[in-house]
Amino acid sequence: MSPPILLVDSSIYVFRAWFTLPGNLLDAQGRPANAVLGFLDFAQRLFAERAPSRIAFAFDQSVSSNFRNDIYPDYKANRPPAPDELRQQFAQVRVFLRAAGLCELSSPRFEADDLIGTLAARERAKGERLLLITADKDLAQLIGADDHWWDFPRGEPLDPRAVARKFGVRPDQIADQLALAGDKVDNIPGVPGVGMATAAKLLHRFGSLEALLTDIPAIGQMKIRGAKRLMLLIDEHQDTVRLARRLTGIECAAELPEHGPLERRPPDPDALQAWFELMGLSERRRDNWLALLSGEAAGTPS
Repeated sequence: MSPPILLVDSSIYVFRAWFTLPGNLLDAQGRPANAVLGFLDFAQRLFAERAPSRIAFAFDQSVSSNFRNDIYPDYKANRPPAPDELRQQFAQVRVFLRAAGLCELSSPRFEADDLIGTLAARERAKGERLLLITADKDLAQLIGADDHWWDFPRGEPLDPRAVARKFGVRPDQIADQLALAGDKVDNIPGVPGVGMATAAKLLHRFGSLEALLTDIPAIGQMKIRGAKRLMLLIDEHQDTVRLARRLTGIECAAELPEHGPLERRPPDPDALQAWFELMGLSERRRDNWLALLSGEAAGTPS
């Protein structure tokens, strides 16, 4: 069996580095480089551990122009725009990936989740297995029988059963769970007073959101505290739940932007060296990356 294809939800790891590493880490031009260097360390550890032959890095491009804003204008309206210092670091991360011969992609109309979902559907149809690198629960809805969800490097890869233990519902129920409970991070409304645990109980009983909404009176017969009130709440807010479900589901037939193959290509040594100079990387870290990209063993960053 061939190794899985790695699909990386990249933006979250850039943000993680931006918020955790000191802002006085600068590039050769005196610009902030903490997010770039943190992402580089993450990617180097991932390559050192997995040595992927097929990998894609997907990025979010806009929080206000994707198709979900057409459905619900307030989608992600609670998020402030990224500062210029962070936007230029996102650009530098992508410069590095291209110079390294690695697939990277984004779209103004579709989020990274949708690009990953579309790649996942396409590759799964060919019989490929997938390893989704992300810290986002939403992407767990894409996990099939032979796939894994992994918040690298914070834990172990999770198969569908482990996903269900972690999140309380099967992968195919996650979008329904989020539609019932809402998602404050993405500013998606849900049923007032219904949290993730209650949503999980409802889905255990009904199997799917659609089955629940076609038999709302049965909620009142459930042997859970406040069943009658819960029934009335869902009946009152069922239009909100249907709207939310259009937002929480990942689009798996998105129009993909032009991108390179998932197979790793030979790196551009001149572009890489220029980028290493700009970022002020030590010779050791440069050599580690060159060894990893050439397929040789190398250690994690020091």
